[in-house]
Amino acid sequence: MAIEIVMPKLGWTMEEGILDEWIKQDGDEVQPGDIIFVVESDKALQEIEAFDGGILRISPDAPPVGSTVKIGELLAYLVEPGEAPPFELAKADKVEQAPVAAAIGLSKSPATAPATKPAKRSRAGGPAISPRAKRVALELGVDWALLTGSGSGGRIIERDIRAAADRVSTPAPAADISITPVARRQPLPRIRQLTRDRMVESARGTAPVTLTTEADATELHQLRRNLRADGNKNVPSYTDLLAKLVAAALTEHPALNASIEGDELLLHSAINIGLAVDTERGLLAPVIRDADRLSLLELAAVSADLIERTRDGKIAAEELQGGTFTISNLGMYDIDAFTPIINLPQCAILGVGRIVPRQVVVDAEAQRLAIRQMMALSLTFDHRAVDGAPAARFLQRVKQYVETPYLWLVS
Repeated sequence: MAIEIVMPKLGWTMEEGILDEWIKQDGDEVQPGDIIFVVESDKALQEIEAFDGGILRISPDAPPVGSTVKIGELLAYLVEPGEAPPFELAKADKVEQAPVAAAIGLSKSPATAPATKPAKRSRAGGPAISPRAKRVALELGVDWALLTGSGSGGRIIERDIRAAADRVSTPAPAADISITPVARRQPLPRIRQLTRDRMVESARGTAPVTLTTEADATELHQLRRNLRADGNKNVPSYTDLLAKLVAAALTEHPALNASIEGDELLLHSAINIGLAVDTERGLLAPVIRDADRLSLLELAAVSADLIERTRDGKIAAEELQGGTFTISNLGMYDIDAFTPIINLPQCAILGVGRIVPRQVVVDAEAQRLAIRQMMALSLTFDHRAVDGAPAARFLQRVKQYVETPYLWLVS
């Protein structure tokens, strides 16, 4: 009996996904646990495994690679060896009902004709290519359709792309990019489309207000130096330190750990911190779940793993979902302050600038100055969900935690 293969639901909010690539091709044998195809959902690429074995049969009218497919929509079948898939049986039934079929019989009908195994194909009609290799090809300007892959079954992998790039001195523009005398035109990548839609939705659907303050991060800076000098395996980054202290502040100010759903305000019991991460594919925000319950070193280990897999394109869709608050740190790019955009359905996001030594007044009465490590903090919040004063008190508490780390380290 044929087993249906459908577009899976990879997250609570997922309604559709992009069929990025078929790893197995029509007519291939599939074993349980084999990777059949790749889905792009919520900015993440997810390899889909087979739960059953059989022969993969893809209908001629199945959604093409690169198309957006709704959850539950039929993609293909797994059948027993020699078994005809439903789409061939349906075609055979039509032939039987035709007058000509009665005269010539069904000895050569698709239901009994041996299935031919087409060559492996990809979105562009060329050889199969891994998602990571495809991204590297676009980055380096390599026309991968002309390459021979060294991966399993001739699949093109990253090393094939980089080897091809090394062989040419001037990379050719990608096939889908048109050049005009004044501009270069190319399709907007799917991840940029998602970012565009969500940012526009956030700007139009919220009442954003941004509060900015400056914190003396000298003690926080010293704390990280001490942790590094102590030889810890996973030295927390500044983003890790901020995630931990923000989680502590959210336990005291739950109004910022909320979201609006219709006419209701949802106050989340879990504190799940999203971290904005720059990747080759665009901006993603993997989520540290229950950040308030993790020790600093535990949080640093979780953060390092999430960020590494996010940048390698190995993050699962569900690991990008469920955040209740987001931190966006641009300090490593020498940015002092900026206005972050709320990551819906959350109601607030913290923007973090660089830590920079600056001469400041430490004792106004004594007219005493000192060089301190200063950091800008920008909180954007949805005024529909929370008023300015509670948001200001939360940001004030975050500033206090930056300036006196022991307050949250011992909590």
